[in-house]
Amino acid sequence: MKNPAPAIFPPNGIGDARPTNQAILDWVHEIAALTEPENIFWCDGSDRENEFLIAESLKQNVLIKLNQKEVPRSYLHRSDPNDVARVEQFTFVCTPTKEEVGPTNNWSGPKETYAKLRGLLKGAMRGRTMFVIPYMMGPPDSPLTKIGFEITDSKYVVLNMRIMTRMGEIAVKRLGNDPNAEWNRGTHSLLDINPERRFICHFPQDNTIISVGSGYGGNVLLSKKCLALRIGSYLARKQAWLAEHMLILGVESPEGKKHYVAAAFPSACGKTNFAMLIPPKHFEGWKVTTVGDDIAWMQVRDGRLYAINPENGYFGVVPGTSYKSNPNAMRAISHDTLYTNVALAD
Repeated sequence: MKNPAPAIFPPNGIGDARPTNQAILDWVHEIAALTEPENIFWCDGSDRENEFLIAESLKQNVLIKLNQKEVPRSYLHRSDPNDVARVEQFTFVCTPTKEEVGPTNNWSGPKETYAKLRGLLKGAMRGRTMFVIPYMMGPPDSPLTKIGFEITDSKYVVLNMRIMTRMGEIAVKRLGNDPNAEWNRGTHSLLDINPERRFICHFPQDNTIISVGSGYGGNVLLSKKCLALRIGSYLARKQAWLAEHMLILGVESPEGKKHYVAAAFPSACGKTNFAMLIPPKHFEGWKVTTVGDDIAWMQVRDGRLYAINPENGYFGVVPGTSYKSNPNAMRAISHDTLYTNVALAD
């Protein structure tokens, strides 16, 4: 089939933000030796880099330019028709024993899963560019903040990770040069977008995620469900904190007294609408602040519950969203948005 991600060759000064931490370099070279990319693009998260990747994505029809007067700096991406949702049946947590994953996860043994994935990744990036994305989950000054690196052959992933995380140089600086520092290793390849070769696998003991065969956001933005919730739950249990599928909002009274609320709803039950609430008229003078609409990392210290939103942007499905149900969300997606799989009017 046609290569879904042909290589790109950036000008000088773009794609060369190589970190100095030897553990990162060794891991990237190991994955490069396995996947055999045409070249390696080290991301720095800069505006110049983002503009270059958008331009290349438009050239290769990865993105469609929208009416820039109606929705400034916004673009449309269409995934393959067989690749439009998360694939829970092919999502695995890989631990030494099946009992460790609990009743709501699919289990697969680490040894055999690594072997299968290495076979699928062998030569998977020939003729493609390997992107190395450093990213930070959480604010720079939070003790709960985590660092991750995602390798991918998808420009769409890079562009989304810049929205969803604190990506680039800020993450590299936070990690530093300690070869024993904690960081998550994420590897993603589109392969040939074949549903028979689509797997999203988590290795908690190794702080590792491998995703193959998909280009859809929920399967390939490894910072989100994969790290923030699945791997995050394992790290949280070890380190005495909580990784939860919860919104966080602030509520301030007319007198200036502010409280924070964390609320747990399943997917598609209104977390985003609640997090972006506008106080009704009979609560005039009250203010609501959105901290996060999907994931909360929390820890009890000093007799208080502290929480952060590890993400830095929004990624979600919006059926039924309107100016009536969530005007703040509608305003948010009126600019600087990557739309995926939505209808395009003439």
